[in-house]
Amino acid sequence: MAKQQFLSILDSEVARIDGVKTSKRNERIIESFSSPTVAKIDGKDVTIFNSNDYLGLRHNAEVKEAEHAASQQYGAGPGAVRFVSGSMKIHRDLEHAVAKFHGRDDAMVFSSAFAANLAVLYCLISGQSKDSKVTSDVLVVSDALNHRSIIDGIRLANLPKEQRVVFEHMNMESLTNVLSANKGKYSRVLVVTDGVFSMLGEYQKLDEMRTIVDKFDAEYPLGVLLVMDDCHGVASCGETGRGVEELKGAKADVLVGTFGKGLGSDGGYVVANQQIINYLRESSATYIYSNSISPGTAGAALKSVQIVDSEEGKKLLQSSRDNTAYFKKQVVAAGFVFAAESTHAIQPVLIGDPVKTRGLVDFLFDKNILVTNISYPVVAKGRDEIRIQISATHTKDEIDYLVNCMKEFK
Repeated sequence: MAKQQFLSILDSEVARIDGVKTSKRNERIIESFSSPTVAKIDGKDVTIFNSNDYLGLRHNAEVKEAEHAASQQYGAGPGAVRFVSGSMKIHRDLEHAVAKFHGRDDAMVFSSAFAANLAVLYCLISGQSKDSKVTSDVLVVSDALNHRSIIDGIRLANLPKEQRVVFEHMNMESLTNVLSANKGKYSRVLVVTDGVFSMLGEYQKLDEMRTIVDKFDAEYPLGVLLVMDDCHGVASCGETGRGVEELKGAKADVLVGTFGKGLGSDGGYVVANQQIINYLRESSATYIYSNSISPGTAGAALKSVQIVDSEEGKKLLQSSRDNTAYFKKQVVAAGFVFAAESTHAIQPVLIGDPVKTRGLVDFLFDKNILVTNISYPVVAKGRDEIRIQISATHTKDEIDYLVNCMKEFK
């Protein structure tokens, strides 16, 4: 049959991916947890050092109780998309809470942060119709290392190549040059960036970026809008867990976040002023035509937001900072170097060779430790790393054991 030729092409592509050691479909399967940091994998207890659950909230008793209570009250699933009959009080309570947490007018909950980025970028770039004022000529300016969801959101808008410009990673002079060179060519600009770049744990220079955006706002008839995805920043950095905005003392115009990392639940969200949220509710396909998160998930996320915005949350954030600092000190003492200097819970240890990096991952798993190797093309050739992610709930004994095993491999 002719379609077998196509299936053979797919087989060849999978074989190519396997050959360069970048396949992702053979992931480790977690069978259960005995603690926030220890899981049963392949029948043995393994300490997890590659989770985005930075504060350990997915195992918090109050969070799990809130999930159960919401499921009991509303059912296991939403039953429909929001505008039909799938919008429940728990969803609006969560949106009000996260909007207040970030100091914004309103918020929208999406099924995932990826879905949120696709919707936000497509809608703010493209608008809804050819004659809409929103579709006036727009320039989109994106950091070179932005997340795939940002890249795909921009691609969806199908702009001509000249209207999609990438500035050098975290280079504010490059951003300034792009905005300066395009004055008079476009009515408006959308500048988009990650808050935390997840391969290296780097923080975007949001304060400097905000200053540049404000400087050029009057140079374009419809202004310059700053959009930031801070999925790895919220409930991870900043004194009260408000992410890169708190860390840098500046705000984006539109902020995309997730409940699925530091907040220990699932789903994505966007916060902004009321005009933008009103427009996105009427325009976002991944919001209008896709079910929202389940009521139980919303209940868990709401409780997590409340915990982070409390004294308990401050203690967890401090534990995260303390554990990260302790890990960094031990790793340096062991003779390793980092792929980037960061105070984030993401700590990339530079290995530099894909085979050795994969070997270290396998060696650590044999020692009952789960970490992730990051190699080309995700990072540049020769910059292969193991990405260690530290949790507030890791013990110093667990950290010491990890570092000692790394030393043994070395």
